[in-house]
Amino acid sequence: MRPLRNVIYIQTQNSWLHKDNDNLVLKVDQETKARVPIHKLQGLVCFGQVTISPYLMAHCSENGITITFLNMFGKFLARVEGPVSGNVLLRRTQHLTGHDKDKSVVIARTMLEGKLYNQRYVVRRYLRDHGDSIGDDDVLGQMQTAEKRLTRCLAQLADCDSIDTLMGREGEAAQVYFGVFRHLIRQAGFEFDARRRRPPTDPVNALLSFCYTLMVHDCRSALETTGLDPASGFLHQLRSGRPSLALDLAEELRPMVDRFVLSLINKRQLAGKDFETWPNGSVTLKDDARKTLLAAWQDRKQDTLLHPWFEETVPVGLLPWLQAQVLARFLRGDCDSYVPFLWK
Repeated sequence: MRPLRNVIYIQTQNSWLHKDNDNLVLKVDQETKARVPIHKLQGLVCFGQVTISPYLMAHCSENGITITFLNMFGKFLARVEGPVSGNVLLRRTQHLTGHDKDKSVVIARTMLEGKLYNQRYVVRRYLRDHGDSIGDDDVLGQMQTAEKRLTRCLAQLADCDSIDTLMGREGEAAQVYFGVFRHLIRQAGFEFDARRRRPPTDPVNALLSFCYTLMVHDCRSALETTGLDPASGFLHQLRSGRPSLALDLAEELRPMVDRFVLSLINKRQLAGKDFETWPNGSVTLKDDARKTLLAAWQDRKQDTLLHPWFEETVPVGLLPWLQAQVLARFLRGDCDSYVPFLWK
């Protein structure tokens, strides 16, 4: 099993990153603010006005350290990465499989089975942990109904024979899941009535969108490391500039992101004052709150759980890489099917 290396998130504006021997050094106004050993890094994620020296950029490219640039609101701008790793035959197999409608449907269906299973687990876990304390019978009934409908949607995936029907079933499940999501929030002041992305118009949607971006970043890096093409997906169809396979891989892991967001809110690590609303209605995290979230995100990636397919206890942060490995093994013919991560 590979070691879990760190991702550093840089959001100090007008900061300068450079390489000093085997260390990454962060400076602001010529003053050194941080020094980190480079060999422990997996990636750099830069928010806003962050400048990187050419020598550091070259070192990262040569050693598999991905540099990602986002704007201040977490919107993707660009990536810097070195030569593609892995066997070219693996990518060729991936592309040929993507052109085969029937094979694509099989892989996409399995990925969505993982997503719906994990969404149902989020609901079931809430009912298990808090069902007895739900004083409103109507809310309890809604939660129980959602769990049953998600189970039905999960079973109906087996009858879907096209990407369009799969997406339709996924959309139905999402409507059910997010229809009761507000009941999972236990801190007053956080309202949620529907999933809104472009732009997120409330703090909960802002957190979901931001954390999904972090997860897709990790999935894309995992695919690159494994030797797969993150732009050539099975569920998400080809589109210029879109990391379709990274989005595919992230689907089954999104419910874990949802639980992370709920934990931040319900444990009161974030509050309403940590968000700001812009003239276009978009809601974003303030700088200090983003630091709190990123620190919690890195801590969460250190938590461990049992991966049922590998039968090993692994850090949560390795899940994207492990699932990329499972997909690569399937494409090579080393296993009979792609096996999604089922959260238990």
